[in-house]
Amino acid sequence: HILHPRVASSPLASPNDLAMLGELINPNPVIYDVREIRREPLPALSEDDTIDKFDAFEVFELIRRINDPEHPLTLEQLKVAQYENIHVDDDTSLIRIYFTPTIPHCSMATLIGLSIRVKLLRSLPSRFKVDIKVTPGTHAQEDAVNKQLNDKERVAAALENSSLLEVVNKCIAHTDE
Repeated sequence: HILHPRVASSPLASPNDLAMLGELINPNPVIYDVREIRREPLPALSEDDTIDKFDAFEVFELIRRINDPEHPLTLEQLKVAQYENIHVDDDTSLIRIYFTPTIPHCSMATLIGLSIRVKLLRSLPSRFKVDIKVTPGTHAQEDAVNKQLNDKERVAAALENSSLLEVVNKCIAHTDE
């Protein structure tokens, strides 16, 4: 029962990856309270300072409201995305994000990671290299998911898939509110 046959050909998705295609992968996820994250005070900028450095707080603000592809909940509500798992080195333009799938065999992991990547591609300056990885020990296919999410060619091919891109766009649609 495949509603979107082209999704099956994407290297980052399989027919089971979309909740629309059948029963839920995780029908009863744990929902966590959203907590307020307080930003550390920023040093005062002088007139000579022209660069406003990015930090983990800003990156978390960009991804915290991404919707889970399977449930009407955010990645923050499911503790898939957590402030503590975002590492930013503005000086070297490197961002590393670890996300935690709700179950060890979550087939949505690549779709969630792709949604995070697309949101950041659209929001951050192009100077940043972004590594997106599954939190170590939280997914049965951790290495394979990490490889897929950080392979530029696979990501580009996935974004050419209109059905998959439609789902990603739905996941990130209300993240600027």
